[in-house]
Amino acid sequence: MAVPARTCGASRPGPARTALPWPGRGPRPGPGARRPPSGPPRPLLLLLPPLLLLPLLAAPGASAYSFPQQHTMQHWARRLEQEIDGVMRIFGGVQQLREIYKDNRNLFEVQENEPQKLVEKVAGDIESLLDRKVQALKRLADAAENFQKAHRWQDNIKEEDILYYDAKADAELDDPESEDVERGSKASTLRLDFVEDSNFKNKVNYSYTAVQIPTDIYKGSTVILNELNWTEALENVFIENRRQDPTLLWQVFGSATGVTRYYPATPWRAPKKIDLYDVRRRPWYIQGASSPKDMVIIVDVSGSVSGLTLKLMKTSVCEMLDTLSDDDYVNVASFNEKAQPVSCFTHLVQANVRNKKVFKEAVQGMVAKGTTGYKAGFEYAFDQLQNSNITRANCNKMIMMFTDGGEDRVQDVFEKYNWPNRTVRVFTFSVGQHNYDVTPLQWMACANKGYYFEIPSIGAIRINTQEYLDVLGRPMVLAGKEAKQVQWTNVYEDALGLGLVVTGTLPVFNLTQDGPGEKKNQLILGVMGIDVALNDIKRLTPNYTLGANGYVFAIDLNGYVLLHPNLKPQTTNFREPVTLDFLDAELEDENKEEIRRSMIDGNKGHKQIRTLVKSLDERYVDEVMRNYTWVPIRSTNYSLGLVLPPYSTFYLQANLSDQILQVKLPISKLKDFEFLLPSSFESEGHVFIAPREYCKDLNASDNNTEFLKNFIELMEKVTPDSKQCNNFLLHNLILDTGITQQLVERVWRDQDLNTYSLLAVFAATDGGITRVFPNKAADDWTENPEPFNASFYRRSLDNHGYVFKPPHQDALLRPLELENDTVGILVSTAVELSLGGRTLRPAVVGVKLDLEAWAEKFKVLASNRTHQDQPQKCGPSSHCEMDCEVNNEDLLCVLIDDGGFLVLSNQNHQWDQVGRFFSEVDANLMLALYNNSFYTRKESYDYQAACAPQPPGNLGAAPRGVFVPTIADFLNLAWWTSAAAWSLFQQLLYGLIYHSWFQADPAEAEGNAEARESSCVMKQTQYYFGSVNASYNAIIDCGNCSRLFHAQRLTNTNLLFVVAEKPLCSQCEGGRLLQKETHSDGPEQCELVQRPRYRRGPHICFDYNATEDTSDCGRGASFPPSLGVLVSLQLLLLLGLPPRPQPQVHAHASRRV
Repeated sequence: MAVPARTCGASRPGPARTALPWPGRGPRPGPGARRPPSGPPRPLLLLLPPLLLLPLLAAPGASAYSFPQQHTMQHWARRLEQEIDGVMRIFGGVQQLREIYKDNRNLFEVQENEPQKLVEKVAGDIESLLDRKVQALKRLADAAENFQKAHRWQDNIKEEDILYYDAKADAELDDPESEDVERGSKASTLRLDFVEDSNFKNKVNYSYTAVQIPTDIYKGSTVILNELNWTEALENVFIENRRQDPTLLWQVFGSATGVTRYYPATPWRAPKKIDLYDVRRRPWYIQGASSPKDMVIIVDVSGSVSGLTLKLMKTSVCEMLDTLSDDDYVNVASFNEKAQPVSCFTHLVQANVRNKKVFKEAVQGMVAKGTTGYKAGFEYAFDQLQNSNITRANCNKMIMMFTDGGEDRVQDVFEKYNWPNRTVRVFTFSVGQHNYDVTPLQWMACANKGYYFEIPSIGAIRINTQEYLDVLGRPMVLAGKEAKQVQWTNVYEDALGLGLVVTGTLPVFNLTQDGPGEKKNQLILGVMGIDVALNDIKRLTPNYTLGANGYVFAIDLNGYVLLHPNLKPQTTNFREPVTLDFLDAELEDENKEEIRRSMIDGNKGHKQIRTLVKSLDERYVDEVMRNYTWVPIRSTNYSLGLVLPPYSTFYLQANLSDQILQVKLPISKLKDFEFLLPSSFESEGHVFIAPREYCKDLNASDNNTEFLKNFIELMEKVTPDSKQCNNFLLHNLILDTGITQQLVERVWRDQDLNTYSLLAVFAATDGGITRVFPNKAADDWTENPEPFNASFYRRSLDNHGYVFKPPHQDALLRPLELENDTVGILVSTAVELSLGGRTLRPAVVGVKLDLEAWAEKFKVLASNRTHQDQPQKCGPSSHCEMDCEVNNEDLLCVLIDDGGFLVLSNQNHQWDQVGRFFSEVDANLMLALYNNSFYTRKESYDYQAACAPQPPGNLGAAPRGVFVPTIADFLNLAWWTSAAAWSLFQQLLYGLIYHSWFQADPAEAEGNAEARESSCVMKQTQYYFGSVNASYNAIIDCGNCSRLFHAQRLTNTNLLFVVAEKPLCSQCEGGRLLQKETHSDGPEQCELVQRPRYRRGPHICFDYNATEDTSDCGRGASFPPSLGVLVSLQLLLLLGLPPRPQPQVHAHASRRV
């Protein structure tokens, strides 16, 4: 029954249909008294049965009022339940809306979602989409191999001989300090015109390709000029591909020399700082250029490795880690006389983002001491690779050793572990400037199918830590057609602005031979890639027939999501793929682990499970039923899943054919369309329409009023049978417009909302209509106009009964200003229809309560009044129970929702705290509720969060990784001729040429210079109702500060009714529960790797070929510093003249064809 709003003692206004008087009360419960204080304060929770609690409430010598007994509070709870139910029955209109749907049964049909058919159809559509890209990839790869084979190498090629569009030319011309402006570019660079293209979210030119060359590669080198020469022919193939498939996005050839040629042409997104983009370090290139890897990195930390050399090693290891993908496994160890892992990882672990972060942080702690012991380092590495009791890649096996030099060849170790089969490749890196004999390092690499590299300075790190991929590509090239298999990547952020994409990759091989009868060339030329935007894949999935809580998702062999509504990275990092595991995208449980495993294994399946889901605003957790159905996407490594709540098995489809046949005029002439016009809002309530793509020519807008205006204008031109519109969306929208208008006409219009302290009534539908009545209430309506993205809508569908939603308040924000604003509390419930034995929930209805008026009403409902208008009076000689109205100075009465947020309180000073987590209001009482199982806590991690950058801790320190000589060094003449001085000058030169090399943040350097936030992990905590469903009395025992409380769930709501003594002193503190999202390092990685999640690597592996020629294994040459060169460099530095960059010396001289 509903009780109108009132002031104590005032007469009750309102029409005759107002609720009946409250029923008479039963016999008064016996008197009682507070428990007398005793002993020191000590936090303790005692759950007591009601009968045991009664003696405590009846202690002699108590005041006239006693704590209310259990059945009294149960009576108050029933009154609250009846009041809520009465208001919702009168104003919510659930029953009336059911009748309206039945009365309009001829205007819609009930359709069924058949999960197996749906998921198979979508998987087939995605397969067809990707197959078209595969055919384009194969045409490109075949053409590239033929063009390169026909190309004649030119030793004397000049820059002016090459005509191409340099994607960075415009940015370099705008930068007066750029390399080309300073020395004058000789290359004939095209100047192009561009047109805006919405598909690419960019300005493009469809007649040309663009070329991007990394900053640290000399454009005028013979290798690069020949590469530009033969790849020019790809332009026509790119254009022909687009003619055959106009939906193609970026087509890219990434060359092993570092050159990127892509189509269509568009200017490069040059960052404000140094551009570190190198195609060979992109996730898609690495995946396409080699098979998965098991890598052990060993670092020499003997005493001879100190200062600059150790810093170079640390940087080199970090760069090496960046060449690994999630298909690879790695461990890092340091060695001197003995070897030990640098981190907590004792075996190979997956090279994912979080594990690599652990390595990079651990590497910075390496300290040089002791003597060099190659044997200890290699034995440790071989033991790691031979451990078969762990998950690993089981393909390419390699050891990467970083050292400053040594004489021991450790042949006995190789004989024991690696010969004669040589299944493990050994790559050696001589780091720093020194005069050691490098022959032993060269021999180790050559004797074990590896390669020897030199890293004399910081400028050589990037190029030499990625060249090993060419060696790993040899077996692929020699395998020929067998290795020409398209692979699809993880999700990553496109560097040219497409957003999230996946890329199909295909390796391109060198088919040339050095002469008749010579061995086949075994170099990989590069990788061909074609992007597919995730949005294009999403368009193949059903959007609105699955309901607000149904969705489609897809995962890869690592369990990472390709599609998922929760895949929403807040920041972009071009250096790393977006790797969100399915079990992190949802709340993990055993059932989902089984589903994930089955999908990775490529199986079909169906399973109904009870699981936890987060609300859209991430404040709540609901326990729900979900149906999971999944199938593999053939010809790919992906698997597709469909999730449906049981109530979304059926959905409504408007059938307005009769009206459409009668109206050949624009849609605006259809019946019910007039109720979308703003002119009808005053009488029919304000209408918000979901910003969906109803028609192709409909202009989108974030402002719903403007969007509605655009929609109405378009409908005045479009006929009902127009092919440019989505008839399902359009007809359902018009149907729901009429349905909700009839609700206004039958229920809302004749009701007096003020009498019942309601600010608004509303209805939202699957068809995209949200109608708020009266019209003026729309001014304060802050819910999302898209019902499927509104938290109240989705939670109402998942929960039975009435769902209360207080206004969202952050603990750091100011309290609600009740004097200036009218604060409302939403109460909503789903409308469930049963039509011909088929059940569905097509709408949600509700009311918006006036906070202040309902807080007063709450006091009255939880009081001992025997008459509506007369508060209970208790004489000085009688004993009475306290209530929430008369005794609000001593008794705390609150309603808390299922997330632990305050909804109503009898304390006036707490009204501005409505919507806050209750622990921020009364930490002691909230902890007691949690400890007594009224609430359960769920903790999870958000791996897609964005955090403000941390300020550097040592602003006065030198740039990262740069050796800083002391004053004594400068005064020592010997130092000026040392290797350290020479290497320092090289660093300074790189710093001049490549502005802020050392300070450049990777994310900024790759095009995100304006970013103020970085990716981070946030720990989320939600609370939800526990297993306790009964009514309890309990004591919070804090010695002389003990508190009695009673808690009871309100039937058919998401509310907990709590009555408690107000605390008498502040010493009763038992801890504070936290709900606010907090910054975190995530779960302990050292523990997680002990129980890795299930995954499968690619089904193909090319790590061995009997015909491989391993004679090309690296031949380094020392570059001893001379005093004359040092003096010249010093003069250049003093004069401020930037030296001309020298051509990079590539380790692979055999790239020349």
